[in-house]
Formats: sequence, structure tokens, C-alpha cells
Amino acid sequence: QVQLVESGGGSVQAGGSLRLSCAASGSFFNINLMGWHRQAPGKQRELVASITRDGNINYADSMKGRFTISRDNAKNTVYLQMNSLKPEDTAVYYCVADISSNHRRVYTSWGQGTQVTVSS
Repeated sequence: QVQLVESGGGSVQAGGSLRLSCAASGSFFNINLMGWHRQAPGKQRELVASITRDGNINYADSMKGRFTISRDNAKNTVYLQMNSLKPEDTAVYYCVADISSNHRRVYTSWGQGTQVTVSS
């Protein structure tokens, strides 16, 4: 089973920056898509950004130009650089990964989430 461990959340003032990291550990064959979702209080979880193993990237429209996703395949780690943060970016940010197990079964794994709070 794969464990995703997020780090880098915290509190920042509007206009500030944070960098989230998510490292995958455990036994698996491959990690395909990796990404970030977020969930604000009283709202549904939404996609922030995703990146394939080959580096193809997808951003939610509201994050384009402010957030940058990247990954290090050798370290099984995905990053999210968040700049020009706004109070509406306040949410719990979840790492997600599509895993191919050693038996070639594909499943989705979620991290525990890291809180990002942006004050005005």
C-alpha cells in the first residue's frame, strides 16, 4: 500500500507564497498521475492541478498563472508552488496519486491533507 505524506501548509498573508510537497512511500510498481485537490469549508473538493509521469500538466482555471505544479519521479514527490495567494485559497489541500501496484492493479491514493490559511 502507498502512503502519501504532505508538508508545507501553513498560514500566510494575502499576496504571499507557500510550497506544498507530497512524497509517496511504500511498495508499488509505478505512479501515474499525481496532483492536488483542495476543499474549503462548506464547499466541495475541487481539482487544483495535476501532472502525469511524462510531465503533462492540467490546472484549474482559477489557479493558472499563480500556482505551479511539478514532480520529481526519482523521489516520487509532487510539489505545488503557490504564489499571490488570496483569502479564497484557504482550504485543506490534498495530494492524490494514481498508483500501479506490483500486481499492476491501478488505484487512487489520497493524502491526509494539509491546511492552507490565507489572511487578508
